Amino acid sequence: MEKRALGSLQVSVIGIGCNNFGSRLDQAGTSQVVHAALDAGINFFDTADIYGATKSEQFLGVALKDRRDEAVIATKFGMPIDDEHFGAEPSYVKQACEDSLRRLGVEYLDLYQLHYPDETVPIADTLGALRELVTEGKVREIGCSNLTVAQLSEAKVAAGDGPSFVAVQNQYSLLARDPERDGVLDACAQLGVGFLPFYPLANGLLTGKVRPGEPVPENSRLAAMTPERSVHWLNEGFQEKVGALLTYAEEIDVPILSLAFSWLLSHDAVASVIAGASNERQVWSNANAPRTLSPQIVAKLNALTS
Repeated sequence: MEKRALGSLQVSVIGIGCNNFGSRLDQAGTSQVVHAALDAGINFFDTADIYGATKSEQFLGVALKDRRDEAVIATKFGMPIDDEHFGAEPSYVKQACEDSLRRLGVEYLDLYQLHYPDETVPIADTLGALRELVTEGKVREIGCSNLTVAQLSEAKVAAGDGPSFVAVQNQYSLLARDPERDGVLDACAQLGVGFLPFYPLANGLLTGKVRPGEPVPENSRLAAMTPERSVHWLNEGFQEKVGALLTYAEEIDVPILSLAFSWLLSHDAVASVIAGASNERQVWSNANAPRTLSPQIVAKLNALTS
């Protein structure tokens, strides 16, 4: 599988989002997905301390125990685990890192990411703590998630000649194109930051399994959502776009899953597309989805979803 650079890291263009680990998947299911991913050429695993109520890191660590050298492990800190464990204050950053290392059972993290900006802490202070973790060899590269252009620029200046963010992880898909409109994609190119899209399949709408006018498939991510959350994804506008994409996918005989992944990867700033998987079949489908799209196909996809 093709790999792209995130700082000093080389990551597969398809990654595994680990939010299912410890929630929808037990240890056995997690290990099956992880091993299938490695066998398919996927080396990038993105988790967070809050996923699976902290069990995601634990399950991922067990699954990778004998294959650590094959994997690029990314995790995140900052979102509330409980009333005491959250934020980006330097002492907490260091403690959160130690906790993640312990749960994963590893000596270092390949990519350590600020999960959400903490407006109560100057970014320079957070970066100072991350710089120490890099110097100590506990973290190889640092990244962030859910940052704006202004916040990315501020972080770049604050980093000075020290370690700076090599990745930003924001929502991006054919149905959610804010990074184009808010300038984050352009900022990535200017600042030398790789972009990692989350929700690349729009919570299942771009898998081909959810079809407008038909019931949401059982055991799907959308089916498990509360009505308050699913209403966003099942709105009329999204349904119309999904219908148009499905029709076009059939016309050119390319699965909508491939179009969704490949369109994202057609953007130079995108380093890897992170997608969850709950079984080996989904892993292999994701791994085999990317293909090179012609400029004409990219233009058509833009027209259908802009």
